[in-house]
Amino acid sequence: MMDRLSKRGFFFMKGLILSFGIAIGLILIASVLLTYTNLQESKMHIINTIIMTMSISIGGIYVATKVDEKGWLNGGIIGGSYFLIILLINLIFIRPFIFDIYIVGKFIASLAAGIIGGTIGINLK
Repeated sequence: MMDRLSKRGFFFMKGLILSFGIAIGLILIASVLLTYTNLQESKMHIINTIIMTMSISIGGIYVATKVDEKGWLNGGIIGGSYFLIILLINLIFIRPFIFDIYIVGKFIASLAAGIIGGTIGINLK
């Protein structure tokens, strides 16, 4: 039983690392585009949301293909964990926590992206 739990935890960690790696890569590309093209800075909010949902979905797909059960739940856990880590980083480095509709919307989007990714991943097996 413990071996199974440790494998699941390993795959969750790899899924989160994959999600953050993809997000960092896409954010770097977006910042280069912002610097060297006429892309408006006001569009970065939407681009960041797209990057977040894509990276969470890919992490959810990865975890669901490795765990082989309850893809929606495992993907949702990836989405929720990703959001909580981003929130924690935000609290440490940027600003105090303000609970508003924006935070709730990001959390729901994170969960939905993870659930969709997990569902896709379990159906790819």
